[in-house]
Amino acid sequence: MSELAFVKSMQESQERIVREDAVKAMNLTYKDELTAAIEKLAEDPFVRFVGYGVKIGGRAMGTLKNVPDSQLIEMPVAENLMVSFAIGLSLKGLKPVVFIERFDFILNAMDAIVNHLDKIAEISHGEFTPTMILRIVVGNKDKPLFTGKTHTQDFSFGLRQFVKFPVIQLVKPDEIAFQYKAAHAFLGRRSTALVEYKDLM
Repeated sequence: MSELAFVKSMQESQERIVREDAVKAMNLTYKDELTAAIEKLAEDPFVRFVGYGVKIGGRAMGTLKNVPDSQLIEMPVAENLMVSFAIGLSLKGLKPVVFIERFDFILNAMDAIVNHLDKIAEISHGEFTPTMILRIVVGNKDKPLFTGKTHTQDFSFGLRQFVKFPVIQLVKPDEIAFQYKAAHAFLGRRSTALVEYKDLM
């Protein structure tokens, strides 16, 4: 590791420690941290939030309430279409964040994720490199109630076996901002799947 890389790594570690202390001091909730991280992403004018329930309905559980409508793209309930559409946005220079309301429904998008998003750069010999953030939610088992077997499954381990990009489970409020910032920084080079848990909100 070069001296510059080492210094940068140390600075990032210090920033994270400061942030963790601030979170503890303010007692921010999981949803507070998630909303703040999403709003930070929205400061980039090239970011677009794609999914169903992002513009109408609950605005992604309220986490997109302060994001401008111009950055929200409401889609039909068709996960494969959402990911494919987002690939197109990425190829046009935008930075899509695809909201998958339940991890269970990622199965409908696996063709677009595994055979296209994860492979286009390799197939095209680097000519095209579509990337995105997959924002995937594991449904609630406890709060406020159990939403059913087909709405509460967590396929994080399985998804990792199919793709080369990271699949990161967000289980602590104080890691959310860091992971979203890192995922945003890597857009254009690789995708990231960030897994959220509705029971923690």
